[in-house]
Amino acid sequence: MPVVLLVVMGALAGVLATRLMRMNTDLPTAMIIGVLGAVVGGLGFRFLLTSASWVGVFVLALLGSLVLPWLWKQYQGRR
Repeated sequence: MPVVLLVVMGALAGVLATRLMRMNTDLPTAMIIGVLGAVVGGLGFRFLLTSASWVGVFVLALLGSLVLPWLWKQYQGRR
C-alpha cells in the first residue's frame, strides 16, 4: 500500500477517533495520532494477513487511532 494512502487514511481515522472519544485536541494532533495509529494498525494487519484491502486497513487504522488517544488520556491523567 502506498505510504501516502496510509497517511491520508490514518489522518482521517485519527480525526474520527478523537471525536468519537470526545478528546479536545487540535487538528494536527488528531491527525498525528491517527497516522501513528494507522502505522500500528497497518503493521498489525499485515502481520496477521498477507493481503489487505483498503477497507481493512482503514478499520484497523481506526482501532489503532482509538487506542492512542486512550493512552494519551491515561498519560495526561497522571500529571
